[in-house]
Amino acid sequence: MAEKACVKRLQKEYRALCKEPVSHVVARPSPNDILEWHYVLEGSNGTPFAGGYYYGKIKFPPEYPYKPPGILMITPNGRFMTQKKLCLSMSDFHPESWNPMWSVSSILTGLLSFMMDTSPTTGSVNTTTEEKQRLAKASLAFNCKNPAFRKLFPEYVEKYNEQQLAEQRVSEQLSPESPNEENSRPKVEKVGSGEDMKTIDTPKEARKNRKQSFPTWMLLLLVSIFGIVMALPLLQL
Repeated sequence: MAEKACVKRLQKEYRALCKEPVSHVVARPSPNDILEWHYVLEGSNGTPFAGGYYYGKIKFPPEYPYKPPGILMITPNGRFMTQKKLCLSMSDFHPESWNPMWSVSSILTGLLSFMMDTSPTTGSVNTTTEEKQRLAKASLAFNCKNPAFRKLFPEYVEKYNEQQLAEQRVSEQLSPESPNEENSRPKVEKVGSGEDMKTIDTPKEARKNRKQSFPTWMLLLLVSIFGIVMALPLLQL
């Protein structure tokens, strides 16, 4: 159970964060346990993490601020292992270097700075820039599957929904014509290729072509009848 000094300190820090938010950092205590905080780090522009949203937890000891917290990250990121305590100077991996003057904001600012670095440490991983960029793009969708994240950070869930809606609109604009529009137009089917290419006329065009053509046998019949009629007077003579 948290000591009174610990509770008082954490409540004070939360009020300070609400009053003066830290750039690229959002942190909130769990509704049921003030010793467990949840955070989101936003990837900085100009880095492979740009556009990424990295969700994690800070677990404070009851003796805080006289003892350091444990820090872990949940979102796959390409820099740190997930669900593993991170070895940092402001974490419980190094209690000898802990400074009681450090606060939640300074802890997370230091974590964000160290994330942008490439220095190895316990809990870090080595990945390519392309992999980090891929994970950054997929981070918000991954976070929104987590019930605790959705409950504590509704603004990011709304951001994700807006992104999905925008992508859907773009997809609809780039999609081909609908089947109804295609069926409403006369179709010309191509058969063969090169010099043998032919077209199949629409029914309307076929009827037009039949009207324009005159059968040859009909023409010969009319000529024969005309010749017989002209020859009758000569036969009578």
